[in-house]
Amino acid sequence: MNRLTDRVAVVTGAASGIGAAIAERLAAEGAAVVLADISEPAGTEVAAKIRAAGHRAEFVRCDVSDEASWIELRDRVGTLYGPLDLLCSNASMQSLVPAHQLTTQAWNDSLAVNLTPLFLGVRTFIDDLRVRRGNIVAISSVHARFGLPGYPSYAAAKGGLTALVRQLAVEYGSDRVRVNAVLPGPVLTRVWDDVDEEGRRLSARATALDRLGAPEEVAAAVAFLASDDASFITGADLTVDGGWSVRKESR
Repeated sequence: MNRLTDRVAVVTGAASGIGAAIAERLAAEGAAVVLADISEPAGTEVAAKIRAAGHRAEFVRCDVSDEASWIELRDRVGTLYGPLDLLCSNASMQSLVPAHQLTTQAWNDSLAVNLTPLFLGVRTFIDDLRVRRGNIVAISSVHARFGLPGYPSYAAAKGGLTALVRQLAVEYGSDRVRVNAVLPGPVLTRVWDDVDEEGRRLSARATALDRLGAPEEVAAAVAFLASDDASFITGADLTVDGGWSVRKESR
């Protein structure tokens, strides 16, 4: 499929996991992709892999919590490929600490990486997106809707992210800029490295499909929302969790 031919995309947090899968999928569908991340070796490797497959991709180091870094990213994107069509705000961090043990600095760091970058990205690229009638896809989480022990800062940030998505959809809808969110559930990325097989099995059983998801399955949802196939979808939260959020074991 080439639904994104001649479009320019930025994917933050693209050096690994879901972000890398999104960058690969968007490039495979025809987009020129800029991978933005603080992890230069890994991001450079993913971009090289995409180019080796015959697609267009470049890595640009970007600290998504820093406004100046966004300005530099905008200049690099313009030089490399031209005006932006798609912003995928994916960069993320987790801190597994209950609220009473969470430091103020850790709380602020979580918001700075999980929530604020969408605001900074929109402010940086909105002129391009208006001209190109582009769109934004933010990667949120099922934590935005459901409480799990130990995730107060992450849940708050992701909940704020989905609310901001709805607000931005209203703000820029008249400019024909679409804004949507994808809410992944248990998807097998490096955050699962410290989870043993029994823990993974229990998490898989908590889904309706009885398995963990793959980053590529989240990437497929992003590619759909970014394409003209989703031309009348904005302000939406698309859950990609294998039915984790609907399965209950109580009698």
